[in-house]
Amino acid sequence: MNRSIFLLLLLPGMLACGRYEVIEERPPNVIIIFTDDQGYQDVGSFGATDIETPHLDQMAAEGIKLTDFYAAQAVCSASRAGLLTGCYPNRLGVHGAFMPDSKKGLNPSETTLAEMLKEIDYKTGIFGKWHLGDHPDFMPIKQGFDEYFGIPYSNDMWPLHPQQGPVFNFGPLPLYENETIIDTLSDQSNLTSQITERSVDFIKKNKDNPFFLYIAHPQPHVPLYVSDKFKGKSKRGLYGDVIMEVDWSVGQVLAALKEYELDEDTLVIFTSDNGPWLSYGDHAGSAYPLREGKGTALEGGQREPCIIRYPGKIKPGRVINVPMMAIDIMPTLAHITGAALPANKIDGKNVWDIWTGTSSQSPQEAYYFYYHVNELHGIRYGKWKLYFPHSYRSLNGKPGGTGGIPVDYETNTIENVELYNLSTDIGETTDVAAEHPEIVAKIKLLGDAIRAELGDALTEKEGTGIRPIGVVE
Repeated sequence: MNRSIFLLLLLPGMLACGRYEVIEERPPNVIIIFTDDQGYQDVGSFGATDIETPHLDQMAAEGIKLTDFYAAQAVCSASRAGLLTGCYPNRLGVHGAFMPDSKKGLNPSETTLAEMLKEIDYKTGIFGKWHLGDHPDFMPIKQGFDEYFGIPYSNDMWPLHPQQGPVFNFGPLPLYENETIIDTLSDQSNLTSQITERSVDFIKKNKDNPFFLYIAHPQPHVPLYVSDKFKGKSKRGLYGDVIMEVDWSVGQVLAALKEYELDEDTLVIFTSDNGPWLSYGDHAGSAYPLREGKGTALEGGQREPCIIRYPGKIKPGRVINVPMMAIDIMPTLAHITGAALPANKIDGKNVWDIWTGTSSQSPQEAYYFYYHVNELHGIRYGKWKLYFPHSYRSLNGKPGGTGGIPVDYETNTIENVELYNLSTDIGETTDVAAEHPEIVAKIKLLGDAIRAELGDALTEKEGTGIRPIGVVE
C-alpha cells in the first residue's frame, strides 16, 4: 500500500467557504547502496553466471538497469566525493584515496547530498565506509549525516595489509559510532551484517519521516571477509561469497521497506565506486567484457553495474543504455524531492526523464574522465569514447595474485589519440580514430573547453573552476 499522505491545510479564511489547499505528498525516501571495487559483471543481471544475486536481480526486474553508468572516478575518495556532491572530483581538489591521518578531506564548504536533504527535514544516516577525510572536521557528522556507523577509510588500511612494513605502516582500523571510536577491528567477518542491521534499524526508526540512507559497503574491496552463513556458497570462491552476502544485505533492506509499508515511497540505487582491483586476481571482481579495471579511465575502471528501483514512479523491467554518471544523482534527487541545489556550481544534470522513460536524450553533452592529479584521460561523447595520450596500469594478460596477495602492474602508454565506438565495441578493441576525424576533432574541442575550466596536468593547463580541498593545520 502506498503510504504517501496528502494533508489538507484548512486555513481559517477558507473554512467558511469550504475551500482548501492540497499540500504535496511526502517526498520519497532515498537509499544509495554503494559497494567498493565491484566489477561490471559481478551481478547476475549484468552477466555473472558463477555468483547468485537473486535480490539484485529481482531489484533489476522491478526497476531499471543502467548499462552505461559511470563512477565519478576510478578510485575510492574521488569517486565518493563525486557521488555526494554532484561534482567532478577534481573540481573539489580531491584526487586518489585519502590515507589515515591525512590533513585533507572533503571541504565542509561543499554541500553533500545529506546536507541538501536535511534542508528539507530528511533524517540522514551513513553505515559503512566514509573515506572523505578522517580528521574530525571532515567526518560524516560534520557533513550532514545524523548517524554514522562504520570505518573512516578503506578496510585494507590496517596492520594486516600484505605490504605492511615494506610499503605501509598502518595503525589499527577504527570502527566509529557517530564521532566516537567504539572498537578497533582485527576481524571484519561480521561487518557486512552489522552494517545491514544498522541500516534496517535506521529504516524502522525513521519510517514516519523522509530519510536518506547511504549504505557504503567496504566489501568487496580487499581484504575480503564474509560471515559464516555465506562461506563457501558461491562458485567463484571467497569473492563470490562476499558478493552473495552483499546481495543478502540488499534483500534485507528491501524487505524492511515492505515490512514498514515504505516500498512505493522509496527510491533505491545500487552501484559501486569503481571497477575491480585486478592485481588481486582471485580476490578481485570481473569487469568483463570491459577493458582494464580500477585505477584506469578505461571502461573497466569506471563503468559500473547500476540498478534503480522506485515502484511508485519508475516503470519496471527496462534496460537503459544512455550514458550517465554518479555526479547526476544529486541534481536528480533535488528534482524529485524538491530540495534546492547547492550554491556552488556542480557538474551533474537531472536525468529523471531518462529514468522514467520520457526521454532518451542525455542532458550532458559529454562526460569527462580524469585520474591521477587532475589528468584528463578520456571523454565519453554519445556512443564514442576518446582517449588522450596518457599512461595507465595493466596486467597485460598475466594472471593476478592469489589468496589476497597482489601482483605488480605494468605501465602501458596510449601514444596517440584513440577513439572507440562503444555501441559496437564495448571491449574497446578497435581504435577507429583514423576513420572518424570529424568526431575526433569535435571531442578535442570539448577537451579544450574542459581544460580551461578544470585544467589538465598532462598539458600543464590550470583550470579556473577548481575549488580548494579541505585542509586542516
